[in-house]
Amino acid sequence: MFKFCQMKHIFEILDKMRCLRKRSTVSFLGVLVIFLLFMNLYIEDSYVLEGDKQLIRETSTHQLNSERYVHTFKDLSNFSGAINVTYRYLAATPLQRKRFLTIGLSSVKRKKGNYLLETIKSIFEQSSYEELKEISVVVHLADFNSSWRDVMVQDITQKFAHHIIAGRLIVIHAPEEYYPILDGLKRNYNDPEDRVRFRSKQNVDYAFLLNFCANTSDYYVMLEDDVRCSKNFLTAIKKVITSLEGTYWVTLEFSKLGYIGKLYHSHDLPRLAHFLLMFYQEMPCDWLLTHFRGLLAQKNVIRFKPSLFQHMGYYSSYKGTENKLKDDDFEEESFDIPDNPPANLYTNMNVFENYEASKAYSSVDEYFWGKPPSAGDFFVIIFENPILIKKIKVSTGTEDRQNDILHHGALDVGENVVDFKQGRQCVTYLRLGEFKNGNFEMSEVNQKIPFDINCMRIYVTKTQKEWLIIRSISIWTF
Repeated sequence: MFKFCQMKHIFEILDKMRCLRKRSTVSFLGVLVIFLLFMNLYIEDSYVLEGDKQLIRETSTHQLNSERYVHTFKDLSNFSGAINVTYRYLAATPLQRKRFLTIGLSSVKRKKGNYLLETIKSIFEQSSYEELKEISVVVHLADFNSSWRDVMVQDITQKFAHHIIAGRLIVIHAPEEYYPILDGLKRNYNDPEDRVRFRSKQNVDYAFLLNFCANTSDYYVMLEDDVRCSKNFLTAIKKVITSLEGTYWVTLEFSKLGYIGKLYHSHDLPRLAHFLLMFYQEMPCDWLLTHFRGLLAQKNVIRFKPSLFQHMGYYSSYKGTENKLKDDDFEEESFDIPDNPPANLYTNMNVFENYEASKAYSSVDEYFWGKPPSAGDFFVIIFENPILIKKIKVSTGTEDRQNDILHHGALDVGENVVDFKQGRQCVTYLRLGEFKNGNFEMSEVNQKIPFDINCMRIYVTKTQKEWLIIRSISIWTF
């Protein structure tokens, strides 16, 4: 009787979902999450433990975006176990050791064009010999057409045999029998039936790929099958990960397009795979990823420039329609990412809202923004340890606020740090040069400075009426 009353309550929730759906897709998604989690109480599922059932009961009356629910979602073990799929290995040798990064690709037969081989080629050609030792590439040939798969496997093995033998390239297929229903699905957003089927299957394709890659490396990056890579992209990614040490993150984005260049901790892959399967028919995968990131308490997008991956396909995998999307932040030679050693930053300028000084020093796409500075104002970087600088680059203003630059200023470097009431500061400074058109750049700094540098200072030499944006401060060291 108790279970009957609970089930009755569930169906009352379902009856309300139609109204919720009209009001908000997010609200609908929240109720659906709660319902499906609640249903786990009655499903024989080896991943649901008794402790989790209690957590599910506790969250059944909370909204998806509540802090309590986010905490619970992170702890649920039924999202951390592997999905029971028996994969077909189409081309592979045993993976001898865990790598630093796995690059995942899912591919299906296209009506026009085929870019998969070029994508794989770009991954390997743009990586150095040392980088190749730290990556593995997993390709999921997800089309149910076995003839197409056979042709693709033959092409891949002919062109990349040495990478397969070295364990760097694995080609897999998840059999059709493991897929959920793909016909007669809900037509959210008034999508036509074939579009709903395509994007729903794509979610499952990605879920099975993520599930396979969960234990192959420390980190995982998702690419699409029509992508070009920047040179030494792995080294750039490692620099970014190192710079964020001690910072909580779920997803790092190295491209602003679709499901390209999205980086995850491998320990999050099982939860992401379950999440995509749970809501496979609700919305496209890149929309679901936004919800996943939010559920794990990363509120804001963390995206890096320059982008490391570029969309190169001309025809979409859906119906062969034209798709000319390009990432205008992509740079082929983006290896020259700054080191930006650990430092404390402060300024006496009037900071606007939350555009604080530290944002100018971050590799994330954000900046410092202050109200009009006066002559004598400063922006100071105090390094944790003395450094030897190879190159400095400071950029002010943005594309949409081109006049919010430093019109009159100079850049100084200093030594001999002492403590003042206002904070730590260098006793002596040496001027390196003036800003020109809002920018400062200098190479071979070490040949111009006779000491190890403790501080770097941006100094305003003349009062200006315009606000000031410091878009980026980049420092390369030895």
